Amino acid sequence: MRNLYKYFFKIIFLIHLLFFNSIYFLSSSSAENKIEHKIAVLVNENVITSYDIIQRLKLTAILQGINLNVQDNQLMLNNIVDELIHEKVKIEKINEYKIKVEDKEYLEFEANFFERNNIDKTNVLLLLEENSISYQELKNLLIMELSWGKLISGLYLRLTSVSELEINEIISKNPNITYEQATNLVTQRQLDLQSSKLLRDIMNEATVEYR
Repeated sequence: MRNLYKYFFKIIFLIHLLFFNSIYFLSSSSAENKIEHKIAVLVNENVITSYDIIQRLKLTAILQGINLNVQDNQLMLNNIVDELIHEKVKIEKINEYKIKVEDKEYLEFEANFFERNNIDKTNVLLLLEENSISYQELKNLLIMELSWGKLISGLYLRLTSVSELEINEIISKNPNITYEQATNLVTQRQLDLQSSKLLRDIMNEATVEYR
């Protein structure tokens, strides 16, 4: 019954947010400021505002090369809200374990992110500026992803077990891959499963309130 109520309030919340979202893309800067501090979701008393959601919507569109329109907004909005909620509980866990990211670590991770996704950094930074999105928005997202990865590795890496069967299966499907790369892929697959399980457990304990 509790989950049913949460689902109902989420639907109502998304309808209202779509309304504010439409205003944002059609409004002047003064209207934008009115929306900026509207509380949209509370996650364990951590605030997500309508402004946060709209900024992430635009950031995601830029990174994925999507031209936003009303239909795209509707399709992406639910995923964006869930993503931000998950980030809030992840950050709580990251802070609990006092995970830190050094500048060198971050720069390497950022460079790998752009290369892995075949994204031109210069073009992205230009689009961020044109759309009034701070580079810090992107940096915070990447730091969170890097920190969560470090947390998962610290908790579960020693528990992973890679079999020759799994390695050979990957190599047979990808002849150009090295033994080490195949081993890393199997290990990462196991870490991803542990990551998903931990997130589910955290979300089951979280209090999420849609405003």
